[in-house]
Amino acid sequence: MGENITADHSGRLVIVSNRLPVVTTKKNGCLTMTTGSGGLVTALAPVLKNRGGVWIGWPGPIEENEYDKVQEMLSEQGKQTGFSLNPVFLSEEEEKLYYSGFANEIIWPLFHDLQSECHFVPVYWYAVQEVNRKFAERIEQHSKKGDFVWVHDYHLMLVGQYLRERIGNEKIGFFLHIPFPPLDIFLKLPWRFQVLRALLEYDLIGFQTLRDQRNFIQCVKKLLPDVNLFNKSHVYICQTATREVRIGAFPISIDFQEFSKRAASNEVSTQVGSIHEHLKGQRIVFSCDRLDISKGIPYRLEAIRHLLSKHSELLEKVTFFQVVIPSRVEIPKYQNLKQEIDRLVGEINSQFGKVGWVPIQYLYHSISREELLAYYRFSEVALITPIKDGMNLVAKEYVASNVNEDGVLVLSEFAGAATQLQHEALLINPYDIEGVAETIYIALTFPLLDRKKRMRKMRRRVQQFDVFWWVKAFLKSAISKDLNDFPVIEEYMPHE
Repeated sequence: MGENITADHSGRLVIVSNRLPVVTTKKNGCLTMTTGSGGLVTALAPVLKNRGGVWIGWPGPIEENEYDKVQEMLSEQGKQTGFSLNPVFLSEEEEKLYYSGFANEIIWPLFHDLQSECHFVPVYWYAVQEVNRKFAERIEQHSKKGDFVWVHDYHLMLVGQYLRERIGNEKIGFFLHIPFPPLDIFLKLPWRFQVLRALLEYDLIGFQTLRDQRNFIQCVKKLLPDVNLFNKSHVYICQTATREVRIGAFPISIDFQEFSKRAASNEVSTQVGSIHEHLKGQRIVFSCDRLDISKGIPYRLEAIRHLLSKHSELLEKVTFFQVVIPSRVEIPKYQNLKQEIDRLVGEINSQFGKVGWVPIQYLYHSISREELLAYYRFSEVALITPIKDGMNLVAKEYVASNVNEDGVLVLSEFAGAATQLQHEALLINPYDIEGVAETIYIALTFPLLDRKKRMRKMRRRVQQFDVFWWVKAFLKSAISKDLNDFPVIEEYMPHE
């Protein structure tokens, strides 16, 4: 997939992300390492391999006396993948202040409109600067003239500034995987000017949606009056004293073919049969989320309670499957969220449950890929209700895995995926408990022909704009002199 992505640029690709695309584990005192299997790795691996590329990132918590061993293991791993893997080692203190602190106690909640959850601690700011400098140093060591450096996500927003001081006018791009907040929320960041200036050291800044792009442009307009802004061929250009920065929207996606093929496999079909046997006669509404305050799980559970109160005919006929993947369990607010979810599930099951049936089947652990795909295939409705999400790839995974084309997607309008799926998914405001309940009811009563027609269209769209399209669109927009090479992205606006 990668050989024609940037036909007009022959340099290597240098990918920079907070984590390397490997999983390092320790068992019985021995380190082991396996290649990651996420969509980003799948999409970028062929490009990196074809161009002899480089991936730079943190290998995870590693003891200092294990650095040499990890370096050696990464070198071996690189021989298998066809591109080199170069670590940025962080101390326990740096990990705590930069990652757990600045990234996840400031930027993550702020950019997800949860500013009341932020802790604006000055030492976090000093730590993120120091770690981003470390990344820039590592990039300089492992890049050369003509390379294109592509930096990923909110942890590394400052890297462009420190890298620019080291490598001059070489091409650097940045993609933000989470939402970018509107001006009134971004203003609350004490280091708002520094972050904006640092971002404008990149040559191309990519966002998930036009809404995120517009929020960023508004912040630049209001906070940096010395920067000239103009719009050309649906692309924004920020003209600073030293460069022109392109600003675009590039909705990320999944490997459609891989999900669709595996969902149709014998292994998954066997799992589907097992679920069917276990839940004979039940209609399934499925949700799968990481434990996070941005996923809107308590609102969703209250909507289920309201639905069952209003539509008693659904009792003993519909089962809601809620999978929650443990995350950041050491943080008190996540512990509190877990307790709230436990309480709500217990209350709802106690209120409506019958002998042999409870409305909510709740799993608080990871499930295998085959199991996940089986639930995607078997579920009549996927219920995805984040209060804010950069994209939400679960929505696209459900669509790609729905090989029988008979499922219904109920999706939050505040997920980036709503832009691309707005005409066929049933969009909801996750804060509207009564509205969500009524939409679930509509989804469950949808005629089969309508379900198939909507799902078929969504599958075509996800297939057309897959993760390989995303990589190609971003790199082409970064390298091409023709601004018409930027993708034209549709915008979602709520309507009655």
